[in-house]
This record gives sequence, structure tokens and C-alpha cells, in this order.
Amino acid sequence: MKSSKIASWVRISRKIHRKVALPAFICFFIIAFTGLLLGWKKHTGGALLPDTQRGISSDPSIWLPVDSLQGLAIKTLNDSVAGSLSPEISRIDIRPPKGIAKFVFKDHYWEIQLDCTTGKPLQVARRNSDLIERIHDGSIIDNWLNIKGSPFKLAYTSLAGLSLLSFIITGIFLYFGAKWVKRSKDR
Repeated sequence: MKSSKIASWVRISRKIHRKVALPAFICFFIIAFTGLLLGWKKHTGGALLPDTQRGISSDPSIWLPVDSLQGLAIKTLNDSVAGSLSPEISRIDIRPPKGIAKFVFKDHYWEIQLDCTTGKPLQVARRNSDLIERIHDGSIIDNWLNIKGSPFKLAYTSLAGLSLLSFIITGIFLYFGAKWVKRSKDR
């Protein structure tokens, strides 16, 4: 390839690289910072993700039924946090070796951990990692605006991914293109 053609590709790559850089910087900073926090969430002493407690028995044959535990979790939420919060449950995480069930609620960041045998609340805590995860993937905007189908999350992650891909491609051209131009001029 001629050096003028390579130089043209390098110039185009530099322009694309520069134009994508500023808007992408904000997205990449948010993704990197929240990703770092999410990577460390289990090692923050319960600050981001509540530590998992331990129930009195890991034998499921003596545990209370899940529907009873769910009722106790909702009662605990109403009594310990606020009766005005939505009782809709997003997921129930049962940990057989620890004999506990974690109830994670859909519309807020509270978690209730119950002993599966007695139904006694072992911990009522905020799951700050869920908020950080929603910021990380952009779904927080969809939640704030009450938009179904997560269009902002899809656009945000697509733009961030395409921006990163364009940085990689144009970065390769900028790095190797300059060497190719220099090498073709030296000939």
C-alpha cells in the first residue's frame, strides 16, 4: 500500500478517535468506576452487598415453607424499614449450606435475610450493589423514567461497546499506521 494511502487512513482514524473520545470518556469512566465497585462488592464488609448470615440448620426437611418465609420477609420489611415500600419480590436466594433465604425486592434496594428454620430475621440491609449495577448498565434511567423494555440500557451499552470497538480499531491504525508510513518513506 502506498504511504499516501496509509497516511490518509491514519488521518481518518485520528479524526474518528478524537470525535468519539470526549462523549465516550464519560461512559467509560462510569462503567470503569462502577465495575471496580461491583468487583469488590463482596469484600467491603457489607457496605455494598450485605454479608450472608447463617441460619441454625442446613437441613431443608425442617425448614418453613417458602410462602411462609415470603410472608415473614414482607412483614419484616413493613415493620423494620417502611410500610410504604413495595412488597413485590424480585428474587429469593436460598442458601442451603447456610440455612438462610435472602429476599430481594423489586422496586427498592432492601434485602431481608431469614433463618429458613425459624423464620427469624437475621439481617435487614440495603443492597447498594444493586444501585451500582443499575448505574453500571444504564438501567437506572429506564427505572427513573419508568420505561418498559430498557431502551436506554440497550442504547447506552450499545454505544459504549461500539465506542470501545472504534477506539480499538482506530488505535491500531494510529499505532501501526505511523510505523507503516515511516517505513514506506524510508524505502
